[in-house]
Parts: sequence; structure tokens; C-alpha cells
Amino acid sequence: MSKRTFELGFRDREAWYSFFGGRESHLGVVEETFGVRIRARGEVVQIEGPEDAVEKVEILFHQLLDLANQGFTLGKKDLEFTIRMVMNREGERVREVFSQGVYIPSKKKLITPKSLQQKVYLEAIAKYDMVFAIGPAGTGKTYLAMAMAVSYLLRREVDRIILVRPAVEAGERLGFLPGDILEKVNPYLRPLYDALYDMVDWNKAEHFLQKGIIEVAPLAFMRGRTLNNSFVILDEAQNTTSEQMKMFLTRLGFNSKAVVTGDITQIDLPKEKTSGLVEAEAVLEGVNKVKFIYFTEKDVVRHPLVQCIIRAYEEYERKKRSKEDRDHREVLEPA
Repeated sequence: MSKRTFELGFRDREAWYSFFGGRESHLGVVEETFGVRIRARGEVVQIEGPEDAVEKVEILFHQLLDLANQGFTLGKKDLEFTIRMVMNREGERVREVFSQGVYIPSKKKLITPKSLQQKVYLEAIAKYDMVFAIGPAGTGKTYLAMAMAVSYLLRREVDRIILVRPAVEAGERLGFLPGDILEKVNPYLRPLYDALYDMVDWNKAEHFLQKGIIEVAPLAFMRGRTLNNSFVILDEAQNTTSEQMKMFLTRLGFNSKAVVTGDITQIDLPKEKTSGLVEAEAVLEGVNKVKFIYFTEKDVVRHPLVQCIIRAYEEYERKKRSKEDRDHREVLEPA
């Protein structure tokens, strides 16, 4: 067992509150996560527990202190993400990740990456005109792309945002849904609206939508268009066909950016159809001006249980493929 006592230097009361949380709730989370005991009095903190755990908590506290003194308001999720980085031995880069924020003037909101790979993703969007983000649900692929798009629009670096999704059903059929074509595809576009309203005031978002400054549309509506001075996001791209993907990628015009997001483990296309996202990986592999960013379950920013679920499914699929390979070999090589 190890015991360490050190003093934290806060710049003001707000930094102290951000560090400890309401009723020092952050300390309880840290104690439970690392299996340590923490005593705090004013700015003096004592940590008691296993040597390795105490070292990690000390690293964590110094990173949190640095963020708090820079003016970051640390919520429970920020604490959880910082803990995750420390446990993955990335603790010394916490400040680097938080500093790569996207400022949204409309809501005076700073959206920060929650993992190193999310930081890399934001940097790629800033540097490249076409970025592919591939990984499981909940890794911030669409949300961060939307944040960058809104930031570009409000800084007048582009004239409009175009948000696109393929209307591919996961077991349902569009024909059985009520309404005209726009009403039928609206449920598939809802996640894009949700992200938009989280970043732009409702009245301003409605104004942008009515004026066509922000457009949310099914992929089929993109055919024949040339998208100049635009920030275009294609979401759920694993459900595009090869033809649709080629059509979308060739819409890009001057002074435009395109971000393509998808999860190749969640393809809802018929089995005989090749996913346009999977094919694009192979086709565009050697194109220098296109950047591919890959996320894993470590980058999931939803409930911690989601990480466990993703890992469980990956392990299940691995065992399933292994069994299928074994059965196939037995058929080819009968005893």
C-alpha cells in the first residue's frame, strides 16, 4: 500500500469547484474507479491505496488541475474521459486533447474531443478536403463533423451545410410508412437534425433550413448536383451502394469539404450488394488528398456499457468466423 499527500494550487474558487465537482462528487468516482481512498482538506489531498493506482490518480489529479485552472468546467463525462485516458496510459496528453476544441459562436459553446483519435479526426477535417471516419456507434464521428461544419458556416468559410444519409431500412420498408417521400425518409435523417439543434439555436437553425443554408436530404437527392462552397457530411455511409458512393464523392465542387462517416460492422444492404464505404477504402487507399480515420470501442463516448457491448459483439463475430472457417476446411478435407 502507498500513501501520498500533495497540495493542489487552484487559481480561484471556480477552478476548485470544477476540479472537485458538486459536493466533491468527482472524488467518489475516482475512489470507486481506482480502488483508492482520498482525503481532501482545502487544497491538500491525500491518496491511499495500491502503488500503481495511487500513481495513476496523482497523474489524473495533475491533469484535472491543469484543465480546471485553464477555465474548463469539468462535468462527469469529462472526468470519465480523462480517467479513461489515464488508464490507457495516455494521461500526459489530456490537455493536448482538450485544447483541440471547436468553438460554436451560435451557442457560445466549446466542443472538445474526448479521446486522442477524436483529436486526430478534427485535425484531419481541418487539413483535408475529404475525410472518411470509420468506427462503431457512439465514437463522435457525426457529431464532431457537424460541429466542424457549423463552425465553418458561422465563420463564413463555407456558404452552406449539406447533411446526407442513405434511406436504407434495417428490416423495415419505406413503402409501408405513411406520407410522401420526404415524410418517409425523415426518420432516417432525424439524428442529423438532433445534432444540428444541439449546436445551433432553434430559431437560427429553422432560418438556415428554410433558406437552404443548411440542407438535410436523402442521398438519392444528390444526383446531378455540384456542391460548391459547401461542407457536406454523408452519414451512415456503410449503407451506400458502390454506385451511390461514387456518385456522392464526385459531387464535390470548389472550396468544399466532405466528411463520410460509417460503421462497416452495421451494414443493412442486401447481401448481394457491396457497401460503397467498404469499396471506397480499397479504391481510395493510395489517394494522398483523402484521409481515413479509424475509431475503436476505446473512443466510444456514450454510456460505458456501450464499450462492453461492442467488445462482446466483436468477440462473438470473431468466434463465429473462426468456426465457419473450421467447418469450411472440414468440408474441403474430409477424414
